[in-house]
Order: sequence, then C-alpha cells, then structure tokens
Amino acid sequence: MRTSLPLAATAALGLALAGSAAPAFADQHEDSAAHLSVLHAVPDLPVDVYVDGELTLDDFMPGDLAGPLELPAGDYEVAITAADAADDSEPVLGPVSVSLEEGMNYTAAAHLDAEGAPTVTPFVNDISEIAAGEGRLTVRHTAAAPEVDIWANGEVAVESLANPDEASLDLPAGSLEAAVSLAGETDPVLGPQSLDVAEGSHTIVYAWGSAEDGNLALATQVIDGMHSAPDGVPTGNVQVPNQQSQLALITGVGILGLLAAGVAAVSIRRARA
Repeated sequence: MRTSLPLAATAALGLALAGSAAPAFADQHEDSAAHLSVLHAVPDLPVDVYVDGELTLDDFMPGDLAGPLELPAGDYEVAITAADAADDSEPVLGPVSVSLEEGMNYTAAAHLDAEGAPTVTPFVNDISEIAAGEGRLTVRHTAAAPEVDIWANGEVAVESLANPDEASLDLPAGSLEAAVSLAGETDPVLGPQSLDVAEGSHTIVYAWGSAEDGNLALATQVIDGMHSAPDGVPTGNVQVPNQQSQLALITGVGILGLLAAGVAAVSIRRARA
C-alpha cells in the first residue's frame, strides 16, 4: 500500500521546497538536477535500497553514506526492504512519495530519535555562495542522546543542540579540533577529532548512534564548489570511514527512507502519473 512520509519529514520537506530557504539555496543552480544522498545512521540494521523498483544499494550498512545521486527533478517512490530481499514487493517501510526540486541538494538521514526509535529526517544543504577565505560548518544531532554541546578548539561553539536540530556558521577556512559532550558537561562523548573546513566548501558533521548502547559515532559530509566564483554545481564528496568517532559523508535533503522497525531498507521509485 502506498504511504506518505512521516509527518515531521513531510513538514520539513514542505518547508525546504516551498519555504523561503529553498530558492536561496538553489539560486545559482536553477537549471541543474537535484542531488540526493542518504546516510544510514540506524545501528545494527543492514538494509537494501531500491530506486525506481530496482536495487540501488545492496547491503547498505550502518555508518555508510550513499550518493550524491543526480536525479531529474520530479516525484519518486521510496521503498525500504530487509537486506538481501528478493525485490521491493514486501518493504518494511514504504513505498513513500518523494519530490525533488531542480538545483536543490538534499540529505536524508535515517537515524534514531532522542528516545532511540528509528526515524528519518530530511535536511536541505545550504549550497549558497561562501565568501572568499571562508568555509561553512554545520552540525546535526541525529543520535539517541539528550541535548549536546559542540566544541571547537576547546570552546563551546554550539550549546544544547537537540535531536534532530542543526546549527550552521561560516568561518575562516582551516583545521579545528571538534568534540561533542552532553549539554553542560566538559568530558567528550565523541572526539576530540581533527576536522578540516576547506575554503568554499560546506562541511556537515552528524552525531549518530546511541549513548545508552555505547555506539555513538560521527559522520561528515563535504559539499564542494561554493567559492565566490564556483567552477561547477556543488554535489559533495563522499567518504565512508569507520564508525566510532570517525566521519562519513553526505549531501542534501530529499526524503529517502532508512527506517527500521526491525530491519530497514530504502528505495526511490519514480511515481507514475
């Protein structure tokens, strides 16, 4: 049976695509395709991902990032199956409807909410121009954990960030030491870890996993090409490191499902008129 995205995801997509932020992000890339990446941040749940009814990601593992997929703007269907399913005829989630807009850059993060239940959060990645000599840093809380503080070079840069909120700022390009602690505390639960913020690039850091289960991890996404005189369409570079205190990459905010009620998998399927 066809279903729609969870209410929170639908609302976020509506804000992203119909709200005032979307035109600003897409402003310089109106004629390009949409770019969509997916982060699998639900621990211990390998899945398969189908796109338009075809297997796109096989044995998609926790901590992995897929994408960016370059997709024509339009409507798609997303289905989620258990790993090694024969096809997408018996999804554990979906199919769900997804709409992508020209020139937009999306990330769908399947993760745990603050209470530890699987969920999916769509993010729109800001690909607007960055001033010369600066880079953009965004931190997203996608872990089963209470509010956290984000540290940069020994100082609190973001206070009391809650799941699934994000904080973003432009800052001088360079290296910094990043760490995550519980809000109001000084002992890190993740990091410290060296992080490069490159000129003209958007670096996105995700905290994911479960504090209670002791498997918290960091994932990062880097989107290039936002210099004052960009040479191309920002799509993002993907790197998939190890879990515990390592970084994995992502881009965008489309709505892709990586939810698991026992086992999960994602697929995007072109919607038929």
